[in-house]
Amino acid sequence: MSIYRERFAATLAHAPVDRCPIDLTGCPQATIISDDLWRALADELGLTGERPTDYAHGDHRVVQAFDADFRRVGGFFNFATGRERTTDDGFVNCYGMRYRYAHPYADIVEFPLHEATFDEIAAYQLPTMAQMIDPGQLERWEAEARYWFAQTPYVVVSEHPVWGVLEMACWLCGYDCIMEMLASEPEWIHLLFSKILAFQKDITKLYYERVGRYCHITTSGDDFGTQRGPFMSPAMFREYVKPYFGERIAYTHQFTEAVYLHHSCGSIFDIIPDLAEIGVGILNPIQPVAHMAPETLKAAYGERIVFHGGLDTQEVLPSNDPQRISAAVEHLLAAMRPQSTGGYIFAAAHNLQADVPASAVACMFQTALRLQLNKP
Repeated sequence: MSIYRERFAATLAHAPVDRCPIDLTGCPQATIISDDLWRALADELGLTGERPTDYAHGDHRVVQAFDADFRRVGGFFNFATGRERTTDDGFVNCYGMRYRYAHPYADIVEFPLHEATFDEIAAYQLPTMAQMIDPGQLERWEAEARYWFAQTPYVVVSEHPVWGVLEMACWLCGYDCIMEMLASEPEWIHLLFSKILAFQKDITKLYYERVGRYCHITTSGDDFGTQRGPFMSPAMFREYVKPYFGERIAYTHQFTEAVYLHHSCGSIFDIIPDLAEIGVGILNPIQPVAHMAPETLKAAYGERIVFHGGLDTQEVLPSNDPQRISAAVEHLLAAMRPQSTGGYIFAAAHNLQADVPASAVACMFQTALRLQLNKP
């Protein structure tokens, strides 16, 4: 077994490691989403020539320069349902959601099921596998996963192929609508969540029958928190979201032994035990917001789940202050104690955008290596 995979196995076992695993691009929410930043990082590191094309998710030279442990494969399927079209300021996707461009992302401005009735929810058709635009994509992902698994030493991560049950419901109906219905119309919610879960299962089976045997981690994303606390009470989460999410995880594990990494932004301290109970093995991105301080997380749940991320992307990294960044890295590692207790993967607390300078990114990863391995 390679040092990367040995280190990862020890991290999962909450055992001592030479250094914690380092992630840049492995988790879909721990990457760089700006091409300009990738180019600037290559310049910062003295890398010359054209960016190689051997890795679909970033400049592999940069990822290697920071000795990152993970490589990602897979992604989302595209469907043709007849709903998709372009607009003057954005597009409508195959689900009927209308987006407006807001660099570097696009925001949903019209929700196809906003204030839908029970019958309209029942009649709504999610995409089918027959509507997949490029069935050959799955074969290419399988070949890519096989390569990274068999021909390289890295830990292989399969990106989730479908959205989470809560976020998909919110994007179909609007956050206001879903929050109101959670409080007032349980049958409506269960109908919608059941339809989404059935769709998730169709994709999960197709996807993980092909890539699951080659992956060490599989991911999901579904934001359960705001900067101050969860979207809903823990009791409501346990009644409405947890059963569907738990069934999705259990179903996924019929096709892969990969550990389950879940991404949720925000303050979700009170539901972390629920996530661990239904099979989440790694939690990303542990944003440093209310009730999510790393020392608090480690003390409360450090033996039950592996934490991933935690270095602030809202203020610390955009500051480009080497002393501030180095101090934040040192505090995070001191709180998580990966070299003595495992259980932690180093990464930023979300994707790195264009407001983060290349020198700040380099400082973050180089400090993490230096503090643990005494490298200059």
